[in-house]
Amino acid sequence: MKTGNAFKEALAQRRAQIGLWLSMADPYLAEVSATAGFDWLLVDGEHAPNDVRSTLAALQAIAPYRSQPVVRAVSGDVALIKQLLDIGAQNLLVPMVDTADQARALVSATRYPPSGIRGVGSAVGRASRWSSRTDYLDAADGEVCLLVQAESVTALRNLEAICEVDGVDGVFIGPADLAASMGHRGKPGHPEVQAAIEQAMRTIVASGKAAGTLTSDPALARRYLELGCTFVATGVDVLLFATAARKLAASFLAATPAIEEAPQAGY
Repeated sequence: MKTGNAFKEALAQRRAQIGLWLSMADPYLAEVSATAGFDWLLVDGEHAPNDVRSTLAALQAIAPYRSQPVVRAVSGDVALIKQLLDIGAQNLLVPMVDTADQARALVSATRYPPSGIRGVGSAVGRASRWSSRTDYLDAADGEVCLLVQAESVTALRNLEAICEVDGVDGVFIGPADLAASMGHRGKPGHPEVQAAIEQAMRTIVASGKAAGTLTSDPALARRYLELGCTFVATGVDVLLFATAARKLAASFLAATPAIEEAPQAGY
């Protein structure tokens, strides 16, 4: 585990970071994904069946590789954020942030006193290498990269205020929830949703914060990068597998004649 935070540094320098979403909740597949060379890998704790222990296993699996892990918490719960930081998550993505007050509370949860309310238990945590990293308490606050998700009409109304919160490093636009909030559930590609996403991205970039999102559409991903997004996830592991598996099965099943079962002897 290196000191510093290469992912946070890349975002600050506005270097585009291409990522992959990890929803398999399996450290073996996380390591396989890390060999692909993505800049970042999102360990999903909101919509994938990850808990603190499986998230830890994913962090350990990714650690030897250049890909930087980003952990999405199931919520902005202070106690959970403390656990995720202690197991070594430096990059946090927190869903459903609608207001600047919520964003400020999350910043506080990621900072040690007197700057915040993070509990001090690093002596027994992976984050400090179990106390072998003697500068951890002094360096930890500056090494956390906090990304918040704006994924509702309310969040977009408050977007400028959210971006102004000191300690928020980036804002991620969640297309699926935003589409639902706008009355277009299941249709993130709807023109109204896409227009809102693009305007939000311009607002985030203009504020000096990093903008990010997730899309499995290569053309959309490139469009978002052109708009100045600096962290874009370009696919989801479980969907990549599902698509490839279904395509493989279909290629054989469609061409294979049905095999009649031999009659079974009765007893």
